[in-house]
Amino acid sequence: MEVLKTYKLYIGGQFPRTESGRSYAVLSQSGQHIANACQGSKKDIRNAVQVARKAQASWAAKTAFNRSQIIYRIAEMLEARKGQFLEELQALGFDLKSATQEVETSIDRCVYYAGWADKYQALLGTVNPVASSHFNFSVPEAMGVVGVVACQQTALLGFISQVLPALIGGNSVVVIANQKLPLCAITFAEVLATSDVPGGVVNILTGSVEEMLPTLSGHMDVNALSLAQLDIAIVEKAQTEAVENLKRVMSYSIDFSQSRAQGLSYISDFQEIKTTWHPIEQIAGGAGGY
Repeated sequence: MEVLKTYKLYIGGQFPRTESGRSYAVLSQSGQHIANACQGSKKDIRNAVQVARKAQASWAAKTAFNRSQIIYRIAEMLEARKGQFLEELQALGFDLKSATQEVETSIDRCVYYAGWADKYQALLGTVNPVASSHFNFSVPEAMGVVGVVACQQTALLGFISQVLPALIGGNSVVVIANQKLPLCAITFAEVLATSDVPGGVVNILTGSVEEMLPTLSGHMDVNALSLAQLDIAIVEKAQTEAVENLKRVMSYSIDFSQSRAQGLSYISDFQEIKTTWHPIEQIAGGAGGY
């Protein structure tokens, strides 16, 4: 008798079962029952947000070079486990060519964002002209906790394309994975668990988007939302629920396999611009020196 794998949640660097005790069948495109996944609950979302908040400050405090190294290491580990991801995608019904393209593009995207870690600050920051005797700097800072509803049309690439821009900018994330294609998201969690990403920085839940998203969008300790390929009614409902604490809500309808689905703008979507004033101190007896 074949025993199908049950894919668990990933919260705080651990792999707990959902507190609700529920699971659902993961089916291939032909309707074959190939695995089980946890049916995440509202309480699971709240637990994930709590650990994400605790982990965010220390992640943001890491040097840009260190975050770059960590993301690049994820790319290396994805490359090493490429075969496992291909098997899962094929089990879900992807042909070998499309599965290979999805995995290889995902690896490339990790390398791409690793390279941005120590560059986006210089491009998003400015030195502003002011009339008084001050330096005035505008610099990007992480927003905090970003809630992500992963692309519901891709198994891995959309997930990575949404998570990494928030992550590289110093945010922590709580992700609701693709409901019908969740296998690669939890396998990616296995990569994270053996990488240098601190527990709690990335949290991944599987289950019903319609059940869990309202808790995420209405949570007062979530600072922004990244939504992809969702029905307009679901997006509008999330925007309404996000008003209470003025969450930034980004909704993407792009094809994540395209090169324009990556770039500085996706990082800046989850950055706040903070302005700092600093007085210019004249050197005594100097001629306008600093």
